[in-house]
Parts: sequence; C-alpha cells; structure tokens
Amino acid sequence: MTGERVEPAEHGAAARAVAIAPSVLRAMNQRLLLDQLFADGPATRPELAKHSGLSLPTVIAALADLENAELVRPAGRSATAHGRPATRYEANPSAGHVVGVDVGRDRLRVAVADLAGTQLGHLDLRNTARTSAALVERIVEAVASAARVAEIDPADLTHAVIGSPGVYDGGRGRVLYAANLPGWQRVGLAETLGQRLGTSLTVDNDANLAALGEHAYGAGRNTDHFVYAHVDTGVGIGMILDGRLYRGFSGAAGEVGYLPLAPGDAAPAREGRKRTLGMLEEYLSVAAVVRYAREAGMAGCRTPDGLFTSALGGDQRAERVVGQVAGHLARLVASIAAFLDPELIVLGGGIGRHLDLLERPTRAALSQLTPMTPRLVVGALGADAVVRGALATGVQLAREIVFAGRAARAS
Repeated sequence: MTGERVEPAEHGAAARAVAIAPSVLRAMNQRLLLDQLFADGPATRPELAKHSGLSLPTVIAALADLENAELVRPAGRSATAHGRPATRYEANPSAGHVVGVDVGRDRLRVAVADLAGTQLGHLDLRNTARTSAALVERIVEAVASAARVAEIDPADLTHAVIGSPGVYDGGRGRVLYAANLPGWQRVGLAETLGQRLGTSLTVDNDANLAALGEHAYGAGRNTDHFVYAHVDTGVGIGMILDGRLYRGFSGAAGEVGYLPLAPGDAAPAREGRKRTLGMLEEYLSVAAVVRYAREAGMAGCRTPDGLFTSALGGDQRAERVVGQVAGHLARLVASIAAFLDPELIVLGGGIGRHLDLLERPTRAALSQLTPMTPRLVVGALGADAVVRGALATGVQLAREIVFAGRAARAS
C-alpha cells in the first residue's frame, strides 16, 4: 500500500493527496527521529512519539531500524513513579566522524569531532608549505595526526571541511582570490586533496566558516543578523542574514579586501599586472600593520601582537599606528553598516581581536564617516572560529552521509 501525506488547501483550493512510497516514508520517519535525538538528547519511545507527532507503533518500527543500522542505541531506563521503567534511546555519535581544517598562510588548525559535534582531537601546526603540492601533503599529514589524537583511524573519517581564504569554484575545481596561499588556486587541487584524504570533501571560505562557528557556538549565538569580519593576513567577512549564511551569486560575497576604500593616494597595481590584493587589504592586513610600525620607527616590530603590546605599554609611536589602523577599520565597518545594517559585527583575526585598543579610535573615525553605530564585539572562539565552523558544517553533512549509507544497508 502507498503511504499518503495530505497537503493543506491553499487559497480555498481543495486539499491534494500526494503519494509517497513506503520506503521513502520510512526513511523520512527515521531521519526525523534521529535528528530529534541529536537535537534534544536521549528520550523514550513515548516521548519521541509525543514530540515528533508520529504514532507509537511508527516510532517503535523506526527506532528498530535505526538501532539495527547502529545509528541509535539504548541509553538506560527512565525512572517512573508507576509501572515498568521505559528504555531511553540516544543517537550514536560514534557512527561517523568529521574533520575540520583551517588553512592559513602560517598555521594549520585541525579538529576532529563525532556526529554530536563533540570535539575529540585538536592540533595547531605551523604551515611550512610553499607550494600547492606541499600544502596538500601537509594537510593530509595534519588530518592523520589529528585523527590519531582523537583515537580514531583516519580511514573512519566520514567527511572533511577545509576552510581557506578565497572562494571555491566547484565548476572548475579551484579556489579563487587566495593570493596569500601560493599555488592554492591550481585547478583540480580540491579533487586531489579529497583523493589523498580518502573522504568526501567540502571547501569553503574561512570567513564564512568563522561566521558559522560564531553563530553556532560563539558571539553570534541567538543573533540572526550579524557579520563576522576577519582581519588578519587578508580581510574578509562572513554574513549571517535572517539566520542563514549569505554567499552571493557566485559565492564571492564577503570578499571585502577588494573594496576601494584606501586613501586617495592608494598605489595602483603595477602597470600591466592584474591586481591580486584589493586596496583595502593593502591597507588593513598583517603586512600593512607591520609596515606602518616600521615606518613609524619601530624597526623591531614583526607582528601586530608586538605593535598592540607596545601600545598597551604607552609607546606613543605604537599608539599613532593603532590610530592609523583604526581609520582603515572604520571604513570597513562603515561600509558593512551601510550595506547590511547588522545587529552586530564580530571581529576576529590577528588584528580584529585587538578591539580593546582599536574600538575607541575606530569609533572616533566612524563618527566622521557615518551616523550608523553598529555594536562591535570580539569573537568568542578566537583563533578556532574557522575550524569550529568547519566542524559545525561537517557534522550536518556527515549525518546525512552516514544516514544514507547505513539506513539503506539496514532496510
């Protein structure tokens, strides 16, 4: 017999009955219960029936299928005032695993999680690769090391999510706009990396993943309109609008490093050469901050952290440079506010995380640019924002992969 679902009438039209194959309906019920157990934790069969709207016999059958597929498992019994204690069931988080990788020019951050999103292993390594082939090998080695820290076989990883600067073009299998990672834009690199890892693979922009991480776990929780601004080696933003990540037409939304927001005397790209770094990125990035410090006579300054430490110590040269950086940051904030009107702007990266020193001069510069005054906060996840967003993305995809594979074999 064919199962049926009745759709509500629209604008006075008669309701329509849409036939659904029994196998499809069974899979839908199983996935509904599995998602409920992941979201709400262990529950008895009557509790699952109550909250899912399914009948108790349907819940019993679906749980049996899920248990047979090792996607759910008994989790003790519930205490009751009367009658026999009922068995509680939980989703099996070890049915699959996901790895997230944050690929930066100088660092690789890698983390492994189970299907509940529980982090099992984490590594922070130097990125010594200077060619695309070497970077692939470095990532493969880092993933294998992180899996061992998590005490799982690298072959048991269900899905990998790679976060990097730039935009992944799936049609051509390459990353665009990643000038800070030599060779990373080579055609076919993602396919090669997936083959070497031996797992399905997602490649996404690092600022997008950081925004997702802050939305799921950090400063953007319970906020449906916010922007994550990553100000580091490069500059990019991830936008959560109406509770969802906004990517734009081609996926390049947020590549704000290309905004023409530099002062009027901004140096153009060398004649005959295509610009690889945007104007804003040339004036608001790690390299720019170090350049400003050296121009101010701080020859020993090698990193933004060194500059901000000197400013905290009362070095007037450093304070002037901080004001200079704040002016460029204010241009970015003013543009974000004008275009998107977010409730919140979350700052991260090696420069953005120094909001304690940057906020006052940034606010002063903003007052000369715009009447809009968005709330600014530092990201709660720090340097792990990208990798946490990669895990949040990967967990959802890994659940789908595991369910599709195991449920099909068990049915």
